[in-house]
Amino acid sequence: MWYYRNEVFDPAEGKLDPKVDVGFVYVITNLVSGKKYIGKKRFFSSRTKQVKGKKKKTKIESDWRSYYGSNAAIQEDVKNLGESNFRRDILYLCNSLSECSYLELKEQVTNQAILSPQYYNDWIQIKVTRKHLKRLQLSDVQPA
Repeated sequence: MWYYRNEVFDPAEGKLDPKVDVGFVYVITNLVSGKKYIGKKRFFSSRTKQVKGKKKKTKIESDWRSYYGSNAAIQEDVKNLGESNFRRDILYLCNSLSECSYLELKEQVTNQAILSPQYYNDWIQIKVTRKHLKRLQLSDVQPA
């Protein structure tokens, strides 16, 4: 289960809109060791399929509901300790992929995630342009 602002995040209450809700930035906490992982995840991905001889783009929901990060070490810990020993918190809901990338980087740098042994993060990769962050203002980058 995911938490947002200390409440269970239930998209059924206000259905996810693939035109608005692109993804989120999150932190996963190992409740046994206290170690954390900061990452981002898309709600939807695009697929192209053939419909009546024409290619058509469709959006399908990603595996975000069961996702525990892309880091091999955290995945191994989840496998060994069980999902109940991890808490998944959504820090930001994002309206663009660049917004997700920027806010993920901001959290990783602010928390010194790749320098601290208290984080699973072991690399940072980002590609963001200013024009994709039009909606984002300085006041918006405070975590939930």
